[in-house]
Amino acid sequence: MGGMHMKSSSYIIGSGHTRFGKLQETLEELIVEAVREAVTEAAIDPTEIDAVYLGHFNSGLVADGFPSSLVHQAYPDLRFKPATRCENACASGAAAFHGGLNLIEAGKARNVLVVGAEKMTHRTTQEVTQALAGAGYQNDPFEASLSFPQVFAIAAEQYSERYGSPMDAMARIAAKNHANAMNNPLAHMHKPMPYEFCREVSERNPLIAPPLRLSDCSLVTDGAAAIVLSSADGAARDARRRVRIAAAEHVSDYLPMSRRDFIAFEGPERAIRAAYAKTGITAGDLDFAEVHDCFTPAELLIYEAMGLAPKGKGVTALDDGTVMPEGRTPVNLSGGLKAKGHPVGATGVSMLALGFRQLTGQAGAMQRKGAEWGLAFNMGGAAVANYATILHADRA
Repeated sequence: MGGMHMKSSSYIIGSGHTRFGKLQETLEELIVEAVREAVTEAAIDPTEIDAVYLGHFNSGLVADGFPSSLVHQAYPDLRFKPATRCENACASGAAAFHGGLNLIEAGKARNVLVVGAEKMTHRTTQEVTQALAGAGYQNDPFEASLSFPQVFAIAAEQYSERYGSPMDAMARIAAKNHANAMNNPLAHMHKPMPYEFCREVSERNPLIAPPLRLSDCSLVTDGAAAIVLSSADGAARDARRRVRIAAAEHVSDYLPMSRRDFIAFEGPERAIRAAYAKTGITAGDLDFAEVHDCFTPAELLIYEAMGLAPKGKGVTALDDGTVMPEGRTPVNLSGGLKAKGHPVGATGVSMLALGFRQLTGQAGAMQRKGAEWGLAFNMGGAAVANYATILHADRA
């Protein structure tokens, strides 16, 4: 099986997370807020941080084309620490995490600060749509013409042709995630969207890219998140709280959709199954999952990639309650990209920060009682860059 595999003895020891939404703060201010919260929780002196990785997509959204050292604005003691900006479309946050983790696993660092951030809401919808479309294949006139809502509209159409209409399941996913976000004080949208509303096309829920409705699309959002990674011989040794990174897998597929079976979601499945293999667990062992529901068809396909349901039967994970808040493996207790919001570069780090909080009993109203295993799945493009991370509670 292709992809990068690693067995980790590294830990998350602190998390920071701004509120997500339409915010007044600049990109720099969001980064600094998240960094200070994570470093404070980790109880680590900034001088002990060996390196910095920042996930940031940008693609013309902001003028900050070189933001890696904005992290240094948080503390004078970060000056001269090596900082790298990582970009891998909507998986830029997970790419930054992998950069930091790889450095620790290679023995070149003991403590690494990972940050993800994006500033989007000052742009028009058309400008944001155009910036995001840059993550598609540009050397085919048809694919280059597609917006990302149109890309996932194709997924919904292909699913319908192959397996039957997913539209009802998609409405249920949207309603679930909006209900979950009501328990997340950091979420962009605190507004229930009942299933009946999500199901019907209406003036308030128009078609965006047929058959996708407005309620099927994630939010344009500002925000930042940060985590502190540490090795067993670094700050993790004496950390007040720590969560073990049990597996971290990265699989990249072809960029052109024409070269693959899009809705087979082979990249996500390979990444997630490789993470299971590394840890010896299965989907049924997961106590929660934070996954990349950029559009509702993506979450449906991820159920199948995770092994929560057979191909073409993702709806059964909703029918039997598996992915609901009280189910066996709740998916997107945070509200997901759909309602928590999707500040592109921050998303992958947000999943890990909130996973850390779940596994250390700090998730508040979102808390999954006694959670031991969690999955974070961050995806770039149309299932092109796929990052699956399994976190394990460390209560020794």
